[in-house]
Amino acid sequence: MRIQIKHATIYRYAVPAKSVVQMLRMTPRNHDGQHVVNWRIDVSVDCRLQQAEDAFGNITHTFTALGPFEELIIHVGGEVETFDTAGVVRGSLERFPPDLFLREAGLTASDEALRQYAVEATAQETNTLDKLHALLHGLHGLLAPDADFRAQAQGATAAFAARKAVVPDAAHVFIAAARHLGIPARYVSGYRFDPDQPAQPRAYAWAESYVDGLGWVGFDPLHDTCPDDRYIRLAVGLDQLGAQPVRGARLGGDGEAMDVVIRLLQAGFQSQS
Repeated sequence: MRIQIKHATIYRYAVPAKSVVQMLRMTPRNHDGQHVVNWRIDVSVDCRLQQAEDAFGNITHTFTALGPFEELIIHVGGEVETFDTAGVVRGSLERFPPDLFLREAGLTASDEALRQYAVEATAQETNTLDKLHALLHGLHGLLAPDADFRAQAQGATAAFAARKAVVPDAAHVFIAAARHLGIPARYVSGYRFDPDQPAQPRAYAWAESYVDGLGWVGFDPLHDTCPDDRYIRLAVGLDQLGAQPVRGARLGGDGEAMDVVIRLLQAGFQSQS
């Protein structure tokens, strides 16, 4: 399907910001599961976007904006054609061997309770793909979606202990469990199209694990599914911090408030909401 994306990140400052430096990982790449028809980034203040690639091959844009200003808006969007590959990722740029993604990162650290769960939830399975699907189904039943969709990620161990998770932490728990089983796993940021919810409070996230003979395969524990043509990949990393759509720093700008407005529509269709 063709999906139109409009994503605005809005910063407001009680005290005007003197300068802001931002790195954006908000530009999707082509692979067998998606083709970028058009894409653009606009910033509300005068600056120069510099495009590059990070270590994982994610497309990045950085800019420095000089103030003073009380508001900064980053508009990102375009149109992406997506294809259902049953979660299998082919044709993606891969900079590192899969074993790199066995490395534990801060938000994917595991404790004894989570490690024991990973072993017990997959004890009846003998091959990698079946183990991953057992984790997917088990965590879907175990983790309730956090009602505060904008809450900050706390990490895998905190989410597992609380038995509820914001979107990034559901991916962190899955990744931590898979890595403990010796299965490479990584964090994916992106979007998930839902025709019943065109307006969304934040970007989406899920996990990918490496399966010999298949390659990287996506898993979304909050929806108990492998990504299909409703999903758009933006960036990958060891955890959320390595694939976060927007990261930055500022000078001044006390009393910062951030708002995110995302709207996804199927091309050719008009929302009734």
